[in-house]
Amino acid sequence: MERQRKDGEAEPVVIGGMVLDIQATSSIPPHPRTTCPGKVHYVQGGVARNIAECMWKLGAEPFMISALGFDMAGNLLLEHWKYAKLPIEGIRKHQDIKTPTVCHILDVTGEVAAGVASVEAVEMFLTPEWIQQFKHKIHCAPILMVDANLSLPALEASCKSTLNHHFRFFSLSGWSSAFCSLLQLLFTSLSFGFLEYFSCWFFSAVAAVSDVPVWFEPVSIAKSKRIAPVVKYITFASPNEDELISMANALSPDNMFRPIERNKCSIGTLFQMLKPAIWLLLEKGVKILVVTIGSDGVLLCSKGEPSSWIIGPEKTKRHGFSGQLFETVTSSCPSNCYSDAKVFERSPYFFAVYFPALPASVVRLTGAGDCLVGGMLASLCAGLDVMQSVAIGIAAAKGSVEVDSNVPSQFSLSTIAGDARKVYSAAKVFPNQSKL
Repeated sequence: MERQRKDGEAEPVVIGGMVLDIQATSSIPPHPRTTCPGKVHYVQGGVARNIAECMWKLGAEPFMISALGFDMAGNLLLEHWKYAKLPIEGIRKHQDIKTPTVCHILDVTGEVAAGVASVEAVEMFLTPEWIQQFKHKIHCAPILMVDANLSLPALEASCKSTLNHHFRFFSLSGWSSAFCSLLQLLFTSLSFGFLEYFSCWFFSAVAAVSDVPVWFEPVSIAKSKRIAPVVKYITFASPNEDELISMANALSPDNMFRPIERNKCSIGTLFQMLKPAIWLLLEKGVKILVVTIGSDGVLLCSKGEPSSWIIGPEKTKRHGFSGQLFETVTSSCPSNCYSDAKVFERSPYFFAVYFPALPASVVRLTGAGDCLVGGMLASLCAGLDVMQSVAIGIAAAKGSVEVDSNVPSQFSLSTIAGDARKVYSAAKVFPNQSKL
């Protein structure tokens, strides 16, 4: 894919595992204590790596922070990154690193039946000290994505790197440069007493854009609990229904939430069962939850309408594939299509909308969730709003399940936009959602 990179352009930052996936697919139902015929594939994987590759193929240029060894798996993964001409400065390489490897046993439908993950290197070598070397990259990024393979100290270091501890002026949408210059003059020339009152108002206006938004990808039920010490930093989280329950239990006493037994219930009933856990995470500080519900699609939940959240134009990429994606999607999926729900911003209710999945010819499902997140992140970095981005994410996930690899070799703009339009037009808002 030909790139049109501009000097000084902000790069989204992705921190987490780069993994070699060994995927074994049985051609018959497997039996214990014996082998069975099938196929074995070596696939480039890792949650963070998959997300970053998907972002790249949708026009973004992520800066990856990860760790690889000098072994066969590490060389394979690194060569692919170099071939894509993506930056490798953030990828730690060391002779003591055993490149993370995961072996998946897939059933005849493409679902993971069992698996073994050897990813200790992510925790051992993606240290706070390594991550802090790229603090400037994180601080300037339009968004930061962290996966829960990171150790708790590394997660905290990553999230704290997004905070803007020093005041600076922002090019806010609708503010002219002349007005910003006037504000700067006021701050340098007026009395301290006036500045004290003025700054209270001004800081409240810029608080929402002063820090880099953080996306937390739970990875697994066990690792999803790592959200607990960093939840106050999290803007987005993307759990499936089991990870959602695990995260809620990590943030509440006595494991008060029980696993959901769906029993072919309706989407509305499923939402009502998940709502207490969703509300807890929103109360604890997560701004927007993207809850994946398998082949049924996605539940998007937030306090107030999520379309009001958007990355500012000073940090978005509006040229090349990203620019084409922005123009195509904004024309076919108008922003604020569900703006009547803005009443939730000033009420005890929260906003919830269901986005259906798309029909697909399934080959395997291992990359679907990662491409959903990658598609959303690439769309947000192009300047699209959250609900438009969910539609793109679901379209990207469909592309993923129809190929052998975790991420398709390429995405067609017309196909992605057409699929996104179908998803966006079929979305349904759940009305009058109280927290109870």
